Amino acid sequence: MNRLTTPWGDVTLTRHPEDPRDPLRAWDAADEYLLGHLAETGTDLSGTVAVLGDRWGALVTALHAAGPGELVQISDSYLGREATRTNLARAGAAPDAVRLLTTQDPPPERIDVLLVRVPKSLALLEDQLHRLAPAVHEGTVVVGTGMVKEIHTSTLTLFERILGPTRTSLAVKKARLVHTTPDPAAGPGPNPWPYRYALPADTPAPGLAGRTVVNQAGVFCADRLDIGTRFLLGHLPRGLGRARVADLGCGNGVVGLAVALAEPDAELLFTDESYQAVASAEENFRTHAGEGRKADFTVGDGLADVPADSLDLVLNNPPFHSHQATTDRTARRMFSDARRALRPGGELWVVGNRHLGYHVTLRRIFGNSELVASDPKFVVLRAVRR
Repeated sequence: MNRLTTPWGDVTLTRHPEDPRDPLRAWDAADEYLLGHLAETGTDLSGTVAVLGDRWGALVTALHAAGPGELVQISDSYLGREATRTNLARAGAAPDAVRLLTTQDPPPERIDVLLVRVPKSLALLEDQLHRLAPAVHEGTVVVGTGMVKEIHTSTLTLFERILGPTRTSLAVKKARLVHTTPDPAAGPGPNPWPYRYALPADTPAPGLAGRTVVNQAGVFCADRLDIGTRFLLGHLPRGLGRARVADLGCGNGVVGLAVALAEPDAELLFTDESYQAVASAEENFRTHAGEGRKADFTVGDGLADVPADSLDLVLNNPPFHSHQATTDRTARRMFSDARRALRPGGELWVVGNRHLGYHVTLRRIFGNSELVASDPKFVVLRAVRR
């Protein structure tokens, strides 16, 4: 946990799940800059204040103390929402003090102040600005924030094209603000998301080639088949029978879909911490898996809520970034959760870049790691729950 000093008092913040060994903070200079700007300019917070992309709830937790009329957080991250709940409760906020929406929920009908923590994904920003534009009116205060390395010309172009004239502030502690003057008369054009594309003819998994898949904005590698996923698709286990299989960190669900098409009796679980990802995976499964085929779809903290000893196989292409930070923390938690959720004899199959050294982590957690396949860039590893 760490403390953030705001114009309305100090707040103690944590990421989710809480880990005293985690060196990463739940806020940064961009959050500080935005909060300071709102206080210095005396921004009227008495109407509906919508906060998009508030990573760990730092912004809404601080603003809760400012007493806004209605405070709404819009997030694609399950982990971010859980951190927000924890941080608000620690700050003494009532359970309904902030309306927590996902990027899949209908947005507020009217927004008087729109605060945007610029996301890593430009596509997600584009999609959400399109969705929020009808609620923005001529008097809406629109302020974005991000670290200098997160705000590019393309970022400003989106604000300007979708909402209205846009300018940036001077940099403070390597953070910038984005100021937009809404122009309701401007026509932003159609929202290009969700995006659809046909899987390549040489996709190395039975039944997948040529199928059209959908990706909601913000899903990793949203406009094409990820090369790591492609490599895993060429080396999936076969003959699974009635196995219970989890696509962990499923993204658009192509890996789980490949299993469903090749293994008609397998039971599938798709799980991701992104609401956009699970929505994509569910639509792709419903479209291609066949009439009456069932699967479970969960937005959550990996396999944390999956009963122990309940899975036969876990397939995983773990991320190695948390926003802008490079870290193996997520992968380690995924591997540990998989070991707990697997039955004795159950297997975890992982694809990753060679340099990440996942074989070492797997041996530490499972006591074993086997190389299934490799090329100059990727490895597929197998670990067995003994």
